[in-house]
Amino acid sequence: MQFPFTLPSGKQFDAAGFGVNAVDHLLVVPEFPNSDTNTRLIEHKQGAGGQTASAIVALQRLGMRTAYAGRFGTDAEGRFGLQSLKDEGVNVDFAEAIEGARTQVGYIIIEAKRGERTVIWNRDERLAYSTHDAPIEFAAKARVMHLDSHDPLACAVMAREARAAGTIISADIDNVYEGLPDLLPLVDVLISSKEFPRLLTGIEDAHAALVEIKARYGCALVGLTKGGRGTTIFCEGEFLETAAFQVPGGCVDTTGAGDAFHGGFLYAMLQGEEIEASMKIGCAVAALGCRVLGARTGLPTRAELEAFLMGEVPAEVP
Repeated sequence: MQFPFTLPSGKQFDAAGFGVNAVDHLLVVPEFPNSDTNTRLIEHKQGAGGQTASAIVALQRLGMRTAYAGRFGTDAEGRFGLQSLKDEGVNVDFAEAIEGARTQVGYIIIEAKRGERTVIWNRDERLAYSTHDAPIEFAAKARVMHLDSHDPLACAVMAREARAAGTIISADIDNVYEGLPDLLPLVDVLISSKEFPRLLTGIEDAHAALVEIKARYGCALVGLTKGGRGTTIFCEGEFLETAAFQVPGGCVDTTGAGDAFHGGFLYAMLQGEEIEASMKIGCAVAALGCRVLGARTGLPTRAELEAFLMGEVPAEVP
């Protein structure tokens, strides 16, 4: 199925991200600990993450021209997170360091047996954008703008400005935030976590919830990611399903898998692929992202992705 919109051309960037970045402290344990127990770590690692920032890095690794606007603290984590984007080649001209603020952090407990994780996070309120300080001059610089809605009203301002210039709006949403109804009608591609449609609509059945979201907000395409069970998308009155790929060598860490999917999906869309192929490529990027510890460590290059889709076993990540 073709995408029900036309991507613009002649933009400075292929994809721009406006949303969350984070620094993750990854804690690998043999199995999730019970309360009031003592568990020894298998491994500990610090890595860069965050929904939007990681999706943009995925697109950059795949050869897209990318930019990121978001806020960092002036602490050591902030310097680490900002430098991680610069090292990838992402344009960060519109990123900000907020004096005295702490960068968003996540403490992520990963069960070694399955690679599944639990996230404990905190975001300094000084990192939030209001409608008055959203960088609207950044909004129309890319063919696609990807958002995560942690500041829904500011995201709505950005989306409105971008759409007026023909930019397609993509959003990855995992929870219901105040002001979200202002943003959702401006989103073209809404692919959420598996829990979000139920949280938003109160409808338990995932298909029915997606239909309701489409009817209520008019997004061109709505869908959800389902971890190891792939992805579902509802578009033009049809449900499209794609299975997940097996993680090469076994799943090590699911941190950032959804962000990786969005990066792969948008990459395929920008390359002119149809929806089903974009879903498949998104799932492939997500699988490759789960092969090592960290949200971004395993994100593939274009050559690695193409080889994986051809059935080749990818080389180990250094």
